[in-house]
Amino acid sequence: MSLDLPLSDLPATEGVLHYLAPSSEKLVSYTFKPPAGVPSRPRTEPHTVPIRDARKLVHAAELDREGFALVSHATRVRDFLDPAQITGIYYPDLESLLRTATGAEKVVIFDYTLRSAADARERGVREPVRFVHNDYTVKSGPRLVGDHLPALEAERRRHGRHAVVNVWRPIRNPVVATPLAVCDARTIRGEDWAATDLVYPGRVGEVYSVRFNPAHRWFYYSGLRRDEALLIKTYDSLEDGTARFSAHSAFDDPATPAGAPPRESIEVRALLLYPGG
Repeated sequence: MSLDLPLSDLPATEGVLHYLAPSSEKLVSYTFKPPAGVPSRPRTEPHTVPIRDARKLVHAAELDREGFALVSHATRVRDFLDPAQITGIYYPDLESLLRTATGAEKVVIFDYTLRSAADARERGVREPVRFVHNDYTVKSGPRLVGDHLPALEAERRRHGRHAVVNVWRPIRNPVVATPLAVCDARTIRGEDWAATDLVYPGRVGEVYSVRFNPAHRWFYYSGLRRDEALLIKTYDSLEDGTARFSAHSAFDDPATPAGAPPRESIEVRALLLYPGG
């Protein structure tokens, strides 16, 4: 991104993002209906912020700098509601894409989520997440090496560079309603991250909720198409100034025309292992 170009010169929309509200309680978010009287996730508070169109940046955003990047990538998948096409066609294509785009030596895809803003719910489809977060932390990110590699390889790899990247794309129409906002990783300070237990049936993970900071710079890609993919850094073991995390959230664009088709998307999570590990 050109730091010489005033952000005020970039097209922007005023979006409401839901950040973590101040709290002294332990932060817990549930993936299922919690016990009676227990909130499903930490309390949030709305903040209206400018969200600028990253397509207009003089220099394209980069995964290791801003923490996100847009790539052109046509898909051979015809039906993203068919799990066999996702694992049999989409996964291998993304492994190749990620090796080329990141320089990773090995890519292990371990999870995916389908999301839709439509009222009708289809097979395994979830709603967009409308609060600012990051999927992994300094604690939960490294665990993935042991979770998804054989023990001997995991022991070797955890000493080398490893990262987690989400690959996000529309599965039908270009995104008009409920686009995804991503935050420039360079504008997020350490104290903005708030470790939050993510409770599954039988296990507990950890994600970052995010505290509001007016210095955050937010972007989205207007009209994101099915033949494009947004790469989002959700963890990196490097601590040398490389982007380690990138906050993100769905938001409602006030400029969305009436009758716009609901956003339908897929996000795939991949563990990246780099040479030397």
